[in-house]
Amino acid sequence: MPSIPAPDRSGFTTTTDVPLYWVSYGARGQSPLLVLHGGPGAHHDYLLPQMLRLAREHEIVLYDQRGGGRSKTDDRAPITWRTHVDDLALVVRELALDPLSLVGYSFGGLVALLYAIESVKTGGVLVPPARLVLIDPAPMTRAYRARFEQEFASRQQSPEVLRLREELAGSGLRERDPDAHRQRLFELSVAGYFARPERAHDLTPFRVTGRVQQSVWESLGDYDLTPHLAAVTIPTLIVHGRQDPIPLASSEALARALPDARLVVLENSGHVPYVEAPDALFPAIERFLSDTESLT
Repeated sequence: MPSIPAPDRSGFTTTTDVPLYWVSYGARGQSPLLVLHGGPGAHHDYLLPQMLRLAREHEIVLYDQRGGGRSKTDDRAPITWRTHVDDLALVVRELALDPLSLVGYSFGGLVALLYAIESVKTGGVLVPPARLVLIDPAPMTRAYRARFEQEFASRQQSPEVLRLREELAGSGLRERDPDAHRQRLFELSVAGYFARPERAHDLTPFRVTGRVQQSVWESLGDYDLTPHLAAVTIPTLIVHGRQDPIPLASSEALARALPDARLVVLENSGHVPYVEAPDALFPAIERFLSDTESLT
């Protein structure tokens, strides 16, 4: 596995109800990007080290969202989508990330959109985003999420993945090398996200806190962001892998609903383009950031 370098800065927030762990890479003073990981209930590490490619020209800041990673909490109160939006607002103010450029991956893309919608509704109470980059964002409606769930389950039961599971079971790896066996189990658990399942080997392993994942999705209910998107007029880049189990149609509908959005479709890539298609993903992001730099 590629190693993750130590951050240039790190700490815990002091203004949120639960201390949230954050890290920063890149020179201070460069145009900052706040990167939101997926999940819900995961942590920032699995975006690294690949996402550090953005730190060549920008300071990038990441944090573990409440309930995951080093931001876990013993508080049993449900963590909801609004919890994440409120936490994001406090992180932005505490770390002085204004003007605000948000890069949201997967569920982080949904959080970025929810935050942008709330910033419009509250009329200046929240620091408004200057621009959004949404990388394979989570489905924009519950209906699209249902299609994703069905597709991902089907992929995990595909002949190829089942063959790989059988090979692992008969390999004796559990006894010879328990750590390698755990790594291989992780790779197979996420194989359905990839256009080429073998590329899962290059993804930094992560864990999801199940109760957080459940409570956040329950809080969204039968959601549909469509009616709220016309008011989000900020420049937005949406990048979506052609072979993502999340329907491309979700991001296409999102691009149509947002007044100032451009959609880039990555061929030969699933849900993890920073692993499968970095040489297509990062130039697309950098072009967008260059085009919109005057906004920051």
